[in-house]
Amino acid sequence: MKFSLSQIAEILQAKIEGDPHIEIHDLSQIDAGKAGSITFLANPKYTPYIYSTEASAVIVGEDFVPQQPVKAALLRVKDPYTAFSQLLLKVNELLHPPKKGIEQPAYIDETATIGQDVYIGAFAYIGPGAVIEDGAQIYPHSYVGAYSRVGAGSVLYAGVKVYEHCVIGKACILHAGACIGSDGFGFAPQPDGSFLKIPQIGRVVLEDQVEVGANATIDRATVGTTLLRRGTKLDNLVQIAHNVEVGEHTAIAAQAGIAGSTHIGKHCQIGGQAGLVGHLRIADRTKIDAQSGVARSIREPGHAFRGSPAQPYHRQLRSEIVFRKLDELQKKVHELEKVLADNGESA
Repeated sequence: MKFSLSQIAEILQAKIEGDPHIEIHDLSQIDAGKAGSITFLANPKYTPYIYSTEASAVIVGEDFVPQQPVKAALLRVKDPYTAFSQLLLKVNELLHPPKKGIEQPAYIDETATIGQDVYIGAFAYIGPGAVIEDGAQIYPHSYVGAYSRVGAGSVLYAGVKVYEHCVIGKACILHAGACIGSDGFGFAPQPDGSFLKIPQIGRVVLEDQVEVGANATIDRATVGTTLLRRGTKLDNLVQIAHNVEVGEHTAIAAQAGIAGSTHIGKHCQIGGQAGLVGHLRIADRTKIDAQSGVARSIREPGHAFRGSPAQPYHRQLRSEIVFRKLDELQKKVHELEKVLADNGESA
């Protein structure tokens, strides 16, 4: 597919500096641009590449001021990263139009409700009383359990499992291997040292525009609901335990784990491999750095935390500086002990 620079500018509502008739047929990184491609500059550390890139056009901010000549044409926008993302979305829509139809073999229970323009791939299973709304796409080998609902326009990629009575909202994306509604980790210790399984009879609800990464798992509530609110984004291999609530537009990176009954506010960001213990309250707009361990609730909104146990970000950085100097401090302590010992002997 080829587009003129003027067509792309119209899509992005961008101002062109250069030849509007340049043909664009590819998207690229700024440090690997080739003739005929378009790229973007959002991170200042990549600025040197704008002067050497072979890309035909670069999306830049409205305030970008070149310090030397730029060979590429420029498209000026308010937010280059968002603009490039919009362009990627447009290209993806053209390359991967929504599928429609029911492939065979697939099992669809006679009591299930199937909307219009739905795609159900081979070897998919749609259980009793399940509802698949208009335009939803269920890829091969996926499972939608009894009385579950998949909202309009949502996509379940290959091998997704949605247990019974769970709800997937509209325009959600569940990547391959995601598991929604498996049992929460509930076991009661017994006097003989064994564990009695506690039945998990709640459900999982994903509101609209939630994205769940590959092989992520979201446990059903013991009773009630495990809830991911509108716009939540989970990376691959994230674990959400029973009765957790995640606020709107919160993003959680790969291999993070949230223990049971913790409530996370809206617009939070949680880094990869971070761990949160159960029954916490995390305030809105909290940022938790990668590999942090959070053992206490965070009550004040808008703060960043790091480390294990997690503490305010800059305090933890200062602690890490001290930690890196511990060997030097230990040597000095030993030297002082020796001086004191020598002085004591001479006295």
